[in-house]
Amino acid sequence: MIVKTLLDTDLYKFTTSYAYIKLFPYAMGTFSFNDRNETQYTEDFLKALKTEIKNLSQLRFTEEELEYMTKNCRFLPRVYWEWLSSFRFDPNKIDIHLDEACHLHIEVTDLLYKVTLYEVPLLAIVSEIKNRFFGNVADMNEILCKLSEKIELSNQHQLRFSEFGTRRRFSIDVQETVIKKLNETAHYCTGTSNCNFAMKYGMKMMGTHPHEWFMFHGAQFGYKHANYMALENWVNVYDGDLGIALSDTYTSGIFLSNLSRKQAKLFDGVRCDSGNEFEFIDKLVARYRELGIDATTKTIVFSNALDFTKALDIQEYCQNKIRCSFGIGTNLTNDTGFEPSNIVMKLTQCKMNVNQEWRECIKLSDDEGKHTGSLEEVQACLYELRLN
Repeated sequence: MIVKTLLDTDLYKFTTSYAYIKLFPYAMGTFSFNDRNETQYTEDFLKALKTEIKNLSQLRFTEEELEYMTKNCRFLPRVYWEWLSSFRFDPNKIDIHLDEACHLHIEVTDLLYKVTLYEVPLLAIVSEIKNRFFGNVADMNEILCKLSEKIELSNQHQLRFSEFGTRRRFSIDVQETVIKKLNETAHYCTGTSNCNFAMKYGMKMMGTHPHEWFMFHGAQFGYKHANYMALENWVNVYDGDLGIALSDTYTSGIFLSNLSRKQAKLFDGVRCDSGNEFEFIDKLVARYRELGIDATTKTIVFSNALDFTKALDIQEYCQNKIRCSFGIGTNLTNDTGFEPSNIVMKLTQCKMNVNQEWRECIKLSDDEGKHTGSLEEVQACLYELRLN
């Protein structure tokens, strides 16, 4: 059994789930799997995956976990964790098959506050089973040797980072080995996004909100207003907590042009998850200056496929301009010598209630060629935002 607890996921899944409950309790959505490498899978792989998915339905939120999360997440009320105690993953909600080209298809549809919880466990399971079936065996000594060099770089240069590697980890054992070592020796590791390992090793849980929150708002309220409304609604739920705003769902340029002075002052900073980090630093600092805000009081969290060498270059560029921190995932939990899985699960459609028609959800990336969604809807979004 790969995923053994409901807490073996990222904190932002719970914060987003609660935000849906609070503001959009009747909203529904579909999450769809995408393997960007177009890997060919086997029927035996599919059988093993279905077995693990069946195992997910056996998970129960324990009393010990409830008490821990209640105590350590003051921004989420106890009633949410008590609801989670009744939550069960439902394999019947998961449509899973191989097409004629042996490409894997996974779709999950349910109320948004439930369906959002499926993403991270399913990705972690696919990644681990894939490694198993491809005969990839991790060398723990080699992993720890590489990790020691990264930790030394962080300690030497006071490079602040969090572990963000649950979704595309090589395996749960590799992730735990990495986190245990980080906890023991990395002086500037600020925490982990994984709630289970945060609990097990006494680390801080890290995370705020994902692209799906903005994609939902774009589909329901229009792309021009999506960023503003998504941030306003986040504040309506969390009242200033979890104050790192995601900037690139509909390109960072659109985000910055729509960023109000109130939101710029209220949010502690922003997360940069695509595009050229150095250009983004200059643009964000300039936007803060326009709004009369001292950028050195704000923080950028960088999280786009980072390694420690690149993070160090970014930190040096940020000096005397703005604070910075880093969310590092695959480079920590899947730096094994084997090619990591390039897999995602995205919110692809949503509706505000059961009677509304489905609306497509899309994302515009700052990275070339990484827009997600149908060409027709992407073009409509680009037109609405005057980007084409």
